[in-house]
Amino acid sequence: MMNQIKRKILLTVSLSVILAFVTVPITIAQGVTPEHVAKTQTVTSSTMSDDGTLVAYTVSVPADPYEENAPNQTELHILTIESGESTPYYSKSSIGSIQFRPNHNSITFLTTSDDENRSLYELPLDGGEAVKLFEFERNISDYSWHLDGDHIVFSSFYDPEESDSPLPYQANVYEENQPQRPAYITNVSREGHEPHQIQVEGTVYMMEWSPDGSKIALSAAPTPGVDDSFMAQSIYVVDYRTREVAAEVNNEGKLGQIEWSPNGQQLAIRAGQDIHDPIDGRILIVSADGGTPEIIDRDFEGKYEQISWTGDNEISFLASIGTATALGTIQPDGSNKSYMVESDQHAISSFSRAEDGAVSFVASTPEHPSELFVRSSGQNAQPQKMTNHNEWLADVELGKQEVIRYTARDGEFEIEGMMIYPVGYENGDRIPVIAMVHGGPEAHYSNGWLTGYQIPGQMAAAKGYGVFYPNYRGSTGRGIEFVYSSQADLAGKEFDDIVDGVDYLIDQGIADRDRIGVTGGSYGGYASAWMSTYYSDRFAASVMFVGISNNLSKWGTSDIPNELYLVHSRERMWESDEKWMDYLKRSPIYWVDRAETPTLIMHGAEDTRVHPAQSLELYRHMKVRKPEVPVRYVEYPGEGHGNTRASSRFDYSYRMLQWFDTYLMTGDSSAELPHWDAPVPEKD
Repeated sequence: MMNQIKRKILLTVSLSVILAFVTVPITIAQGVTPEHVAKTQTVTSSTMSDDGTLVAYTVSVPADPYEENAPNQTELHILTIESGESTPYYSKSSIGSIQFRPNHNSITFLTTSDDENRSLYELPLDGGEAVKLFEFERNISDYSWHLDGDHIVFSSFYDPEESDSPLPYQANVYEENQPQRPAYITNVSREGHEPHQIQVEGTVYMMEWSPDGSKIALSAAPTPGVDDSFMAQSIYVVDYRTREVAAEVNNEGKLGQIEWSPNGQQLAIRAGQDIHDPIDGRILIVSADGGTPEIIDRDFEGKYEQISWTGDNEISFLASIGTATALGTIQPDGSNKSYMVESDQHAISSFSRAEDGAVSFVASTPEHPSELFVRSSGQNAQPQKMTNHNEWLADVELGKQEVIRYTARDGEFEIEGMMIYPVGYENGDRIPVIAMVHGGPEAHYSNGWLTGYQIPGQMAAAKGYGVFYPNYRGSTGRGIEFVYSSQADLAGKEFDDIVDGVDYLIDQGIADRDRIGVTGGSYGGYASAWMSTYYSDRFAASVMFVGISNNLSKWGTSDIPNELYLVHSRERMWESDEKWMDYLKRSPIYWVDRAETPTLIMHGAEDTRVHPAQSLELYRHMKVRKPEVPVRYVEYPGEGHGNTRASSRFDYSYRMLQWFDTYLMTGDSSAELPHWDAPVPEKD
């Protein structure tokens, strides 16, 4: 939510203060179970009112997996800061894009009620029901308020063309008939006001009013395709009155944020340094009259996660530095950079600032999923944890979590990661360890809550496993050199870094050499397949999720072929016969003859990022070439690149743990396949 990002602020608070408000479980009854994970609620965003008296925040609430295979629902809650009372305000349907309406005592959001289009709703803060404020002829994708509290800029997809075929069905023509998403300006206070379309071609993504309301900075891509959204968004400055382009920015590469300086003379953008940067984690500055953005703080060994102007000559930022979080300020010329807080014991997101300097923010810790924190405006004020949406955590015991560091075998980098120890672990115990590999590879783990339906974390710790989270080379949060270091080396040194981490844990007397497992999704699924084939002699069990098995067919089936080229391979495989063979040798299917690792493969049937054929290929190669090695392929109907529905997530958790219990805990690769049905217990 762009309004939320615009309200970020520096938080001058020490780590010890934050941790003082994190409740550590004392009463111990059991460890974390899949049932706990299936009901985990998380605070996902916060927005503070200008006067600092209220915080609107969202909570992601899962459906009961025994009752409904549905996605999480996003609820709106309002916190009254003086009393500390939190009230659910809207839970009839999932909501998004929460903003306080300027010059009104109300909050607005987008939602779909019954069978209507996604519309703009308003909820008075002094009591009353939410009412529809503005409905367009089509779904509203996003919106932003003008400072007058009457006008909005919003975007909405065109309807696709309808077929004229006389047949009683309509075929899907792949990647055609995909409608664009233009932007419009309208006055919601005038009944019947006709929205005016902004004269920018393509699909509009970000929309930001200038401080005086005379212009709009927006981004647009040539098509609505995922590849274009990643790699081809351009920035335009549009005149509010004429709705025509007044200036263009010559940006290239990934784009994450556009921010106006308070005087309206400059734009700060969070983006890639160039077309080959895999992330939008740099700060670039450009004139509001257009031109070419210039990167600042090029040598920063971290990733900028959020930015906002706190003055004409000051930008505040939230950044990741390895597994840590840092907040600070920097001038738009890159000078006078300073940190207010840097911590390796929590993961912070979703900042919002009131006019008096009070802030709200969302943070998770190793002991707790994300909750809402508030810090008042006083100089010596301390943050307070205001919510506790997972009271069940008070009755469970958690495994210890810590940051570990080790040197890669080539000596080029120190690699960071997290380790969760089994519940009740004692020094000297040799334990089975699951390497949990993140996707991307342009992503990283921070030292916060590291448990989810496909992230074994504390679920595995409760059953006696250790879980290792390596931020291998190519991960974010370590600067430009580190994130570029894995390009043009698919499955090379990046995956060696993971094995090096396993060796470190073995050398430290922690991991049992004969009981090492691996799991991960997407690029982490690629790593899981690589470990169960190329490095099979090192891994006793593997769970591959939405992963890659054949880099040749991956190119022909993914919805991001340009991103794959520009920020991953940096070369085209068809440029020579040697390259075709090299890509095949960097594919797990090529190394199946080495496979001795029992491998569970799971995939969403509707995945367009990594086609389910990637999983089927590995399954079929193993069944035919190594029939003695246990392998199973599970496909989830209606799911894409990751499971979003409650029942399919719950099923996944149980299948993953069942597989590790069968082959990793025992270290017995000859064990019979577990029953085909997931061992989900009856509901209590």
